[in-house]
Amino acid sequence: MRNNGKAQLTAELANERALRARAEEANRIKDEFLATLSHELRTPLNAIAGWAHILQTGELPPSEQARAVETILRNAKLQASLIEDLLDVSRIISGKLRLELVPLDLEKVVRGAVETALPAASAKDIRISEHVELGSAHVLGDAVRLEQVVWNLLSNAVKFSAPGGTIEIRARATGDGAVLEVEDHGRGISAEFLPFLFERFRQAEPPLMRARGSGLGLGLAIVRYLVEAHRGSVEARSEGEGQGATFTVWLPLASERPSADANAPESAPEATRLLGGAYVLVVDDDPDARELLSVLFGREGAEVGLAASASEARRMIRARHPDVIVCDIGMPEQDGHSFMRLLRASGEAAGAFVPALALTGHAAAEDAKAAILAGFQLHVAKPLDPPRLLAGVAKLWRRGVTRST
Repeated sequence: MRNNGKAQLTAELANERALRARAEEANRIKDEFLATLSHELRTPLNAIAGWAHILQTGELPPSEQARAVETILRNAKLQASLIEDLLDVSRIISGKLRLELVPLDLEKVVRGAVETALPAASAKDIRISEHVELGSAHVLGDAVRLEQVVWNLLSNAVKFSAPGGTIEIRARATGDGAVLEVEDHGRGISAEFLPFLFERFRQAEPPLMRARGSGLGLGLAIVRYLVEAHRGSVEARSEGEGQGATFTVWLPLASERPSADANAPESAPEATRLLGGAYVLVVDDDPDARELLSVLFGREGAEVGLAASASEARRMIRARHPDVIVCDIGMPEQDGHSFMRLLRASGEAAGAFVPALALTGHAAAEDAKAAILAGFQLHVAKPLDPPRLLAGVAKLWRRGVTRST
């Protein structure tokens, strides 16, 4: 009996030590992630703020101003990408990430991802070699999310390849599936780290030793989730550090082919004087956002009204109906959803039928659905993509003109 009690106590102590070790490891990973997050968000901010200050002085030669603007835009896009990764992980953990599955041409997805990755590859003089042999094979998938998978793998390969290197991307149909491979000849992966490669918040280097732009350690975790959500699989191979790495994705083939325009994005209108003759009412409590949108729409020929609140917008609408309303969702006193619901219930004389576009920093599918249910016709997430926003406003304006004629 005494021996049994001693063995049980020993087992309990060992279990407690194991639990404590796991808790300490989780805390270490959390602290490293927070340090990485701070570094990765501050680094592009440093470039944005620094170049903006230099531009503001007016002392930068005209020949260098284009480079300054290009640097600011590139770093803004990098920061937006980091934020989007955080949001994706949050959606994954909460079970709110939704896929729109349709039969699609995987070759178009691959080529779209390659095109997106080319600027970063070109900046390091890295060549992307394509070998796509899918023929008529199609997969059942979400085109946006599958392009995100391929882009993440290519971005990872670019990040860890030496300047002047080559990345190979191969895709082929085999049996009842499609196989996609991304191979680089860069830094490689140690045997010790390989089992943890697809875990959230895990990176091989400690925070202070990571190169600029190494990311948050979320990209490959998102890749695994998205691939498995498509009923596929992903694995990585590497002979070790300095030996490069190969990532292989397998996806099941679709039983039917898509219609001719299933993967075709809606064509954007011409970007020249898109809004000539339109009156656009901008509703946003942020003065910088109002100024930006005023310049953006004004450059395309629109007359722009600016309202800092929902109550001010209602007064302006009663005085003159706009052709399109562009409204921020997150506002004090009355948010965009409540403003739009009241407007839609107010009757034609008060502007109930004016088409409207919602702007929001919340980019999940349920946020877009909430905006549509509130009475908006379109939903655009921040940070703004000006061509997409202009195309959306022009579409709403033309729809209103057509209905009134």
